[in-house]
Amino acid sequence: MKKLKYILVFLFVSAEVHTERRRSAKAHLNVFVFLALLLVGIGGQAQQLQTYIQEAEANNPEIQAFELRYSIAEEKVNEANWIPNTEVSAGYFVSEPETRVGAQRARIGVKQMLPWFGTITARENYAIAMADAEYVDITIAKRKLALSVAQSYYRLYAIRAKQAVLDENIQLLETYERLALTSVEVGKASAVDVLRLQIRQNELQQQKEVLEEEFTAEQTAFNNLLNRESMMTVIVVPEMEIPQEAPFYDNQALSLNPELLKYDKLYESVAQSELLNQRENLPMIGFGVDYLPVTERSDVNFSDNGKDVLMPMVSVSIPIFNNRYKSISRQNELRQQEIETQREQRLNVLESAFAKAQSQRNQARIAYNTQVRNLKQAQDAEEILVKNYETGTIDFNDVLDIQELQLKFQMNQIESVQTYYVQSAIINYLINQ
Repeated sequence: MKKLKYILVFLFVSAEVHTERRRSAKAHLNVFVFLALLLVGIGGQAQQLQTYIQEAEANNPEIQAFELRYSIAEEKVNEANWIPNTEVSAGYFVSEPETRVGAQRARIGVKQMLPWFGTITARENYAIAMADAEYVDITIAKRKLALSVAQSYYRLYAIRAKQAVLDENIQLLETYERLALTSVEVGKASAVDVLRLQIRQNELQQQKEVLEEEFTAEQTAFNNLLNRESMMTVIVVPEMEIPQEAPFYDNQALSLNPELLKYDKLYESVAQSELLNQRENLPMIGFGVDYLPVTERSDVNFSDNGKDVLMPMVSVSIPIFNNRYKSISRQNELRQQEIETQREQRLNVLESAFAKAQSQRNQARIAYNTQVRNLKQAQDAEEILVKNYETGTIDFNDVLDIQELQLKFQMNQIESVQTYYVQSAIINYLINQ
């Protein structure tokens, strides 16, 4: 009768343990299910994340500030279409000079200087080049924002996934606790084993609550990136997997990175600045007219008596003794050299970051596959321990050790998934995908 009771207890507990283990396997171990759902899971995650990124780009204050700067730069194109102020002068002769036709009473003049042909166009081209450089800043800011949103999203996913794993392990420990209580009743375990299991459950519950605090803080940071209410709920996919194969990119893809295009646009703006400098080094032409009213003479009578004077004028402004333009040309030459060296240095930094991101993504894949194998072996060990209950040789210390190993492997799996996708986001930023 006593043996029959052992068998019934074993069957009950084994069924519960295997049920919990199958739940864990379904969520974290079944690689074949992962592969079958891979396209659906990744596609849903990508679509949801893209929606958040679009919302961030539309609402983020930093992006709006960059767009305003670009609008200012565009307006400077209109500002470039200007000519020097028209000069208007007027004078009154206190002592009127006498001329043959009469005394000059005053002098009124109008003069307009005009830049050399093509100078205004050169100014506009320079302003357009500067606006293009500002537009690249918008692109860089959007891509950095998208990267920040993606990284925060994957952190939120990892926290929620870890909480789900903790829930599964707490349920599994509750099953072990019932097993231990039954063993105590039949004299196969002590109350200390039950207490150990309860302590372990308390520790897992603590970890879950700590993760909830982390999620709240990260959710606030995520919502701030989207410039919306900090306590708005962020929905993340419940499950993500690492694909079997990832696309390979070489360093040539870095050439399209906006950070490098920024230097190209700056180099072009300096070239346009030099063209403008050469135009401004050319003479300016002035046109004007002076008007002198004349008082009619009363002592003589002839045809031009009292005739006013109208004098058209042409002037030329020549920068003969001005080294300013030579200095600007030299500065532009040095500036272009500086931009070339800065671009080369930035390319080196991006190549290093690209190699590091690819390496860490590959490391995440290796770690993930290792945890899959480790978790399968830990489950096999758990199954052996549960089967040993029938012979009365179960050791709850071993049960706790195996449970702790399973939890460690599951947590490492989640971190590997998070690392993989974070590094993928960095790669996408670097290669302008």
